[in-house]
Amino acid sequence: MSTFDPTVFLPDDLLERIRSRAAQVDRDNVFPDQDLAELMDAGYLKILVPAELGGAGLTLAQTSVLQQRLATAAPATALALNMHLVWTGVAKVAGDRGIDSMRFVQEGAAAGEVFAFGVSEAGNDLVLFGSDTAAVPQPDGSYAFTGTKIFTSLAPVWTQLGLHGLDTTGDDGPTLVYAFVPRTDAVVTRDDWDTLGMRGTQSRTTELHGAAAPADRVVRRLDPGPSPDPFVFGIFSVFELLLASVYTGVARRALDVAVDVARTRRSKKSGKNYAQDPDIRWRVAEMALAYDALLPQLASLTRDVDERVEHGPLWFAKLSGVKHRAAMTAKQVVDEAMLVAGGSSYFTRSELSRLYRDVLAGLFHPSDPESAHSTVAAAWLGPLED
Repeated sequence: MSTFDPTVFLPDDLLERIRSRAAQVDRDNVFPDQDLAELMDAGYLKILVPAELGGAGLTLAQTSVLQQRLATAAPATALALNMHLVWTGVAKVAGDRGIDSMRFVQEGAAAGEVFAFGVSEAGNDLVLFGSDTAAVPQPDGSYAFTGTKIFTSLAPVWTQLGLHGLDTTGDDGPTLVYAFVPRTDAVVTRDDWDTLGMRGTQSRTTELHGAAAPADRVVRRLDPGPSPDPFVFGIFSVFELLLASVYTGVARRALDVAVDVARTRRSKKSGKNYAQDPDIRWRVAEMALAYDALLPQLASLTRDVDERVEHGPLWFAKLSGVKHRAAMTAKQVVDEAMLVAGGSSYFTRSELSRLYRDVLAGLFHPSDPESAHSTVAAAWLGPLED
């Protein structure tokens, strides 16, 4: 088996150009348009699209490695593109399992479409399993969506928004409807992304005012609530694993910066650089130990999705767990890196200062710490009794 070379898809020179822009993107609170343009030219947005449809035909495991690499240069760029890659990844997972309803996503990505993820809603802790957005069926089989989505990454540039809503018009009870709407006048994007970190994602609030999803862009209708449906599994698995990949990349960059600083800072007291200081060496070792533990689990679980390995009722616990672990570990590693670097890391001009702010976003993505623990407890102990 040939070894996967991530530099084919993310060459060193491209990565360095992206890294050189990251601080300015954060400072100006703008979308990284140049990053997107260069990555599109490099074919990055179609890495998960099958080769026969014009893509690179990569696996989820290979894409995880690339997202880790991209996040070492610009976490916000990596996180923003995650949302496009989630939909192309779901199309791959669904296609691998015999569901062909999302082939248009693969064809669209190959043709230059940018897909965004419109599921999060304020106060909706059901996430995938419920929605406050109204999905109203139309006579031609299309749906009109009205509601508000939050944290819509890629807000300035997306061309297709994958979303869900609740159809309450049926006689058999409410139905969750998953579909894709194009950007039209029925979609209003608020300019409200003024956040602590991950500023380049421009994950703005999206208002839907009867936004129409054509009949051939309605991809799934499901009963509300937890579901073993392969489409739901596709969303959950790709979303969690690629999020974990981004935060693993943040951890790696913080570790690399800490090592560089330790080798260049010099102690007035000993005259030696800090790489010779026992306390600093212990901190760097702690960082490396924590980071190294993420890599084999990410590799194993992404490979299991690719190869359709069955974990049964433990799947959702494993996926929630790896995302939670990656986010918390990355925060721990960045904390330690700032202590290694000393007071200079507290200035906003420091890359570690930006990584410190960026890594905090990991606490809020699904599955958040409470949800992850609840999912794992239910997998091992069973559901709570009424």
